[in-house]
Amino acid sequence: MSLPASSFPLTPLQPSDWPKFIRHGYRLYFGSHAACPQALIASFLSVAEQFHDLEVVHILTLGEAPWLEERYRPHLRLNSFFLGANSRGAANRGEADFTPCFLSEIPKLFRDGTVAIDTAFVMVTPPDQLGYCSLGVSVDIGLAAVRSARYVVAQVNPLLPRTQGECFLHVSEIDAFLEAPAALPEHALAEGDAAVAARIGHYCSLLVDDGACLQAGIGRIPDAVMRNLTGRNDLGIHTEVLGDGLAELIRRGNVNNSRKGVNRGKSVTSFLLGTRELYDFANGNPHLEMRPSEYTNDPLVIARNPRQIAINSAIEVDLTGQVVADSIGPRLYSGIGGQVDFIRGAGMSPGGRPIIALESTAKGGQLSRITANLAPGAGVVTSRGDVHYVVTEYGIATLRGRSVRERALELIQVAHPKFRDELLERARERNLVPRTLPAPPRPIPEFAQDGELDVERFSAQGATYYLRPLQPSDQRRLQEFFYRHDEATVRQRWRGAKRVLDTEQAYRLVGVDQTHDLALAVLTRQGPREVIQAVGRFYRDGDRAELNCVTDESLRRRGLGGRLCDRLIEIARARGLRTLEARIRPDHAPMRRLLEHRGFVAQPDAPPSADHAEILLRLDLTHGVR
Repeated sequence: MSLPASSFPLTPLQPSDWPKFIRHGYRLYFGSHAACPQALIASFLSVAEQFHDLEVVHILTLGEAPWLEERYRPHLRLNSFFLGANSRGAANRGEADFTPCFLSEIPKLFRDGTVAIDTAFVMVTPPDQLGYCSLGVSVDIGLAAVRSARYVVAQVNPLLPRTQGECFLHVSEIDAFLEAPAALPEHALAEGDAAVAARIGHYCSLLVDDGACLQAGIGRIPDAVMRNLTGRNDLGIHTEVLGDGLAELIRRGNVNNSRKGVNRGKSVTSFLLGTRELYDFANGNPHLEMRPSEYTNDPLVIARNPRQIAINSAIEVDLTGQVVADSIGPRLYSGIGGQVDFIRGAGMSPGGRPIIALESTAKGGQLSRITANLAPGAGVVTSRGDVHYVVTEYGIATLRGRSVRERALELIQVAHPKFRDELLERARERNLVPRTLPAPPRPIPEFAQDGELDVERFSAQGATYYLRPLQPSDQRRLQEFFYRHDEATVRQRWRGAKRVLDTEQAYRLVGVDQTHDLALAVLTRQGPREVIQAVGRFYRDGDRAELNCVTDESLRRRGLGGRLCDRLIEIARARGLRTLEARIRPDHAPMRRLLEHRGFVAQPDAPPSADHAEILLRLDLTHGVR
């Protein structure tokens, strides 16, 4: 995009000019992310040895960090709000400082003088005809630094995309310029298992409905989530960082921002991080609005968007839901960033869903990232009270409003299978769960790909449902389902006399060995609450099994029981069973029709059961199988 010729000529900054803008003891701000003004900083470093006791502050910067070289240590010291690959080593060696702070609050530190900025170094576009320069791909905390600094020095980069929004500086606000064209560094995705990321993306996408407003970070997992949202409509974007995955949803038309509560019609972000294609997409894009971090990350602003989805990562999560995201044990790794801002904002949003998404293991599968106890020295970024969902490649753990017992069971279910027994034992030792609790569930090979637990999302008569295996953490959900039944359902499906389903009985029913028997449920989601609406199961005896299904009375004739039966029959056949049987009461005509429609045949000469009033129906699973 070519800019009109500016009527504001820029006077180049000379090395001899630096003493005008820097004094001993000054605090310097360096611009962020892909817009770190490396050429401007290099000019300063060429004369840095004439200054003493300088402090440099910044958040994440891409590329090299020459200001951390040993020769500059007598003259300046870094104090970073967010560590990256170029700075975490220095911080952990004690050669640099780290200040934990919510990204939304860093601008206030600049403005109120808690962390007063003397000189701000930023990258800008050339000025337009009115003399306005754009901060391009990185507004974040830079605008506050510029507005509160004594002096502003800028690297004018004609290759910097000229973005729109609250991101402009007039040349009169800038004290010195250095013109230096520079291609922006691209952000490479961290190495990882693409298949695992795809599974996590699939599960996260199950929590995203039409009309949702998205926030997500950068990496394989966020990109995998976006690839699973190409079937959603009317999505919005309000995020701190926009990457290639979100940009692709805009290009495809999945995002139109029509249902947002604030900045309707605009995709809002505070910085961009990704490929050259992303930067070109942002250049002059009127549908993309750059805003400073104190706006994008303000939980109250975030909460004004209905159905705000916040997807953030973690290093480890303990069995009560505490999230470590900025350190590996005592070793500093990154920073608080915007995780808490968006987790809380999404938590306050009507229909919002805060999600922590992470791979279940680290160190090549040797270490579980779902842990009984946090590593010594690890810092909690997000409290267990803020966490609603934790997603791994093994499923979705729903934590909001759940006791520590239920949380532990939910999180064990999404841990890697090889660590589940150990996690359950540690949970027993801490009395988080009953000592008599059944062993953790094993994957159901016929139900999912690669032996992983799965969730099937489907629609029926305009409502969304989820079909998945019953799990130990469903104990209370199953009790609630049972106590909603009317007398006829109890008589027809629970052998008539059952009036109570105590905790021990419920645990036995949800803790079955799913590799031998099978227990599936259809659920609805009401916010973070899962409600069981139908249950189907079979109990195996040799090459035969007995089938049972029950659906909430208010949801019958919607196909839920049929879908459960079809799945049970499919898995029974895959396991090599020869027959499925079902015993029903004569007055349960709907169930009889459902079964006979699927090939079950009444057995008039069947031996009597404990309840002589029951009819036996049988399905030959070998029929038509060669």
